Amino acid sequence: MVFSVVAAGLPRLLAEQIPRPNVLLIMADDLGYSDLGCYGGEIQTPHLDSLAENGLRFTQFYNTARCWPTRAVLMTGYYAQQVRRDVLPGAGGGNRNRRPVWARLLPDMLRPAGYRSYHSGKWHIDGMPLEGGFDHSYLLLDQGRFFNPEKHWDDDQPLPAVKKNSGYYATVEIADHAVRCLQEHQQNHSDAPFFHYLAFTAPHFPLHALPEDIAKYADTYKQDWEAVRRTRWQKQKQMGLLNVNLSAVERTLGPPYHFPEHLQILGSGEVNRPVPWNTLTDEQIQFQAGKMAIHAAMIDRVDQEIGRVLDQLRAMDAFDNTLVFFLSDNGASAEIMVRSDGHDPSASPGSEASYLCLGPGWSTTCNTPFRRHKTWVHEGGISTPLLIHWPAGIAAKGGFRRAAGHVIDIVPTILEVCGAKPLTEWEGTAVPAAPGKSLLPLFNADTSLRHDHLWWFHDGHKAVRSGDWKLVAAKGEPWELYDIKSDRAEQHDVAVAYSEKVKVLAARWTQSAAEFTKLATSGPN
Repeated sequence: MVFSVVAAGLPRLLAEQIPRPNVLLIMADDLGYSDLGCYGGEIQTPHLDSLAENGLRFTQFYNTARCWPTRAVLMTGYYAQQVRRDVLPGAGGGNRNRRPVWARLLPDMLRPAGYRSYHSGKWHIDGMPLEGGFDHSYLLLDQGRFFNPEKHWDDDQPLPAVKKNSGYYATVEIADHAVRCLQEHQQNHSDAPFFHYLAFTAPHFPLHALPEDIAKYADTYKQDWEAVRRTRWQKQKQMGLLNVNLSAVERTLGPPYHFPEHLQILGSGEVNRPVPWNTLTDEQIQFQAGKMAIHAAMIDRVDQEIGRVLDQLRAMDAFDNTLVFFLSDNGASAEIMVRSDGHDPSASPGSEASYLCLGPGWSTTCNTPFRRHKTWVHEGGISTPLLIHWPAGIAAKGGFRRAAGHVIDIVPTILEVCGAKPLTEWEGTAVPAAPGKSLLPLFNADTSLRHDHLWWFHDGHKAVRSGDWKLVAAKGEPWELYDIKSDRAEQHDVAVAYSEKVKVLAARWTQSAAEFTKLATSGPN
């Protein structure tokens, strides 16, 4: 079948010759903006770095600051509040709410265009994957146990709990399922294109990693976390990724949720503030360096497993015409807590009997050069790497794309590239227009997306960005205004000097909130 629907975004001759592409959408969990090598990090990510070198890196792409809202947006194309999957004041919504009947998932939009759809890994969306239109799924709900999950499903059917010391490791198993799906597709459905949603649970806490991966980084982080941060920032500037000032470390800002009893369980090595490294005790230095080594090991393993999936695409001669996306659901996390099977202080860090979290010291580093962390809607909480790779359809190699985009833009991009159309009605219910813009014009030109504005609200934190102006307020705090073009590090609040701009943007935020409330509270459930 000839792929000619993207002639506006591709050279004409190329567009006329390309069959419809497959799509591989990869999401990491709690990955910081600077964690990948191709975004300034020291962690070994050669497979993702290769995608960057032979594709596109976006410098100003945004998520929603939290796991489940981002996933709702990624699969529906709407802001999470529009589909009741995050809270709006006076409108309900949230992690336990169900989408309206019209808010279908991407597979239902792709099926009329002949696509088969597969899911491997984390879900965190209401309903089940096959109910949502996927043809095969491995759903891992138990994110607190990387080695022995108790809750997971194969094609919406529950699987038995994994026994301890079985050799299971979540990142490997998720990739194994993806490879099996691709092999089955090649064997039985090779005449159809596919969409595969590959959602790793790493590097979300608990910090669980394979011993051989941890060993690679055993000595890497026995140094000032601010020195690592400065090195990442310098690398970002040298590679041409960013020309942004380094934000000041917010010494008094700790985890978003405070669990003092959990700190006692973790012991005197834990620190819940990004204090100067030279104030740490020897015990704390060893403890903190060990945590970051595990975080790095988890990301290293994600990259290794992505390499296996890419090798499978090559083996089935599908690599060149598979459109690959890679991004993170939120910034790195400052959270510190103990859940699931608890934490055994005598267990090896990173093993199944341990339960450790990254915390604000290293989260500040992982979100270099930006402010704050997961859950906040300052840049550190909402900025994500975005890699796009498609040899048959993207001529640019190693290019940067500096347009401000958002996860609302992923669905319209995939639909346009795949020759599919947005739904206009579902079971007699009209489907409202979605807010995103296709990224296709950026595939071969560094242009803008022309969003009127981008909007955020999570956990009481709120923001709106229009052009290069960003208005942002942490929960219970006044609006701050930043010129993102000159101050993406959000260091110079100009709200007082530009009070009229504050009024205009605040009104825009409020208008969108009202529109989302009306949509979320009207129509059939």
